[in-house]
Amino acid sequence: MIPGGALMIFVIVVPILLGLYMSVLTLDQYTLRQWLSAPFAGPGNYIEAVTDSPLLKSFWISLSFAVLSTAAAVPLGIAAALATQNYFPGRAVMRSVFLIPFVMPSFVVATVWRTMFQPDGVIVNGLHSVGITSGLWLNGPNSYWTLVFVEVWASWPFIYLLALAGLQSVDHDVHEASALDGASWWPKLRYVIFPYLKGPVALACVIATLNHINNFALPFVLFGIPAPDDVQTLPILTYSTTFESFRFGLGAAMAFSSLMLLAIPLIIYVRAVKLDVDEGADK
Repeated sequence: MIPGGALMIFVIVVPILLGLYMSVLTLDQYTLRQWLSAPFAGPGNYIEAVTDSPLLKSFWISLSFAVLSTAAAVPLGIAAALATQNYFPGRAVMRSVFLIPFVMPSFVVATVWRTMFQPDGVIVNGLHSVGITSGLWLNGPNSYWTLVFVEVWASWPFIYLLALAGLQSVDHDVHEASALDGASWWPKLRYVIFPYLKGPVALACVIATLNHINNFALPFVLFGIPAPDDVQTLPILTYSTTFESFRFGLGAAMAFSSLMLLAIPLIIYVRAVKLDVDEGADK
């Protein structure tokens, strides 16, 4: 384990420690060249990040957008997994098609949808053809729902993959027993299949939510910089502060503040999983 541990320390631990050190410095375009001797700011950057910057607003935007995206993607992924679980002609092709949004790079997805959401794009023209005046989708309040929609389109196959893996783990004898008991499709789905999906879907929800919050490429390409206020997510705000305002110390403090905020749901999930494992061991 020594080579792998050394690599992890070099690739992960050292950059984190350097970033943490930068977050307590008054580091900008004037002091970056001699950053080791930059003035010490202490907790000042963290205080400014929380009080004088839109960090908390961006956090709630990121959190609400991530939760909505996950909530919309979960039923789509489970429905697709149920639809392609059993064999039928063309199932392999259908499974491959379902994975297209997931395997496409984020900048490609964002570029395609940015083109379609332009004022003269396919979506706006299509809505106008049915008498719906939609307004701007890449600016203003509608930009938030554009981000949610595109994120759901790009991420639901991840839920689909884990749900399908959970369905494959259902014992065939369980299906036969429920059929012999005369269970209809809904009781069978609710009491037989869904319990097997609880673990994989819960894990998928946590990972997907964290990925939504940390997604930088999609809003960056979809809306550009500066992004509209309604889609000023945590990665976009950190990027703007660091590489547009050249306040590298404040940007590092924002990044670590975001890390601490995002660690809360992860810790809750890990503790919940640990409790389930302990209860199962006791039984």
